[in-house]
Amino acid sequence: MSHATQSDAHLAPTAQRPTAQRPTLRTKAAAYVALTKPRVIELLLVTALPTMFLAAGGVPPLLPLVATLVGGFLSAGSANAFNMVIDRDIDRVMHRTKQRPLVTGTLSVLEAKAFAWTLAVVSTLVLGVFANWLAAALSIAAICFYVFIYTMLLKRRTEQNIVWGGIAGCFPVLIGWAGVTGTLDWPAWILFTLVFLWTPAHYWPLSMKYRSDYEAADVPMLAVVRGRQMVGVQVILYAWASLACTLLLIPVGGMGLLYAAVAVVAGGWFVWESHALYGRAIRGEREIRAMRVFHASNTYLTLVFLAVGVDPLLPF
Repeated sequence: MSHATQSDAHLAPTAQRPTAQRPTLRTKAAAYVALTKPRVIELLLVTALPTMFLAAGGVPPLLPLVATLVGGFLSAGSANAFNMVIDRDIDRVMHRTKQRPLVTGTLSVLEAKAFAWTLAVVSTLVLGVFANWLAAALSIAAICFYVFIYTMLLKRRTEQNIVWGGIAGCFPVLIGWAGVTGTLDWPAWILFTLVFLWTPAHYWPLSMKYRSDYEAADVPMLAVVRGRQMVGVQVILYAWASLACTLLLIPVGGMGLLYAAVAVVAGGWFVWESHALYGRAIRGEREIRAMRVFHASNTYLTLVFLAVGVDPLLPF
């Protein structure tokens, strides 16, 4: 075989391979949005916005309101983007996350890091310049906590990862309160505690649904290391604690009848759903409908914080 023929034979397989299609501008933009985990941010804003109304005792001033929401959105997006960079090895294993942009290759690690750092810097400036520097400092603390404490330290090491790591998701209420008042008062800390107590009861049912994913990725979620009955017990305890915390806001925050009614009724419903989950678990039912509690927890928190925001606008 001639030298030219040998070269052609060497190149032939390469020529037959399909060429990877470059992502379009629209695909890239969608990938950057996906890095921020917009559905998670949506829930964070649900807690931050009503908190600002409570802090202001009514409608907050427009500039700090907008700055806090925009800055908070960018800050949370930054933390989530850093999380995807660090957890890309896990995301490749888990069925639930295998379409994330760093797994599919739509974005490179360098692009994702640059995006995350840009959001972090811009969010800090937006909050500091247009709201106040306390809100900006809390934003930086939230990013650092989510990245270093939860993602890098706790997530792969302990079944309590979501309990203490969930503190990062509590910061939006502090940022919202500080963005309006420049201070942190007791009602803000009670709302912080509410989100802290609600998070395990919200997330552990999701981990039950995707137990095999977390097991394959070697992430020690409670559902993996303890089983369904223990998760059911823990969800009940945290649901009851969440209800108690919402009631504490009534005397401390001076909440009215609307908030009190929503806290009792919605909290009672959430507790009932938690007990129902445990009942299905101890009966050994194949379908324990864990996602029913997950979705109920979202609705519960939304209703409570909606009441937090509306209550200051009412005369009773």
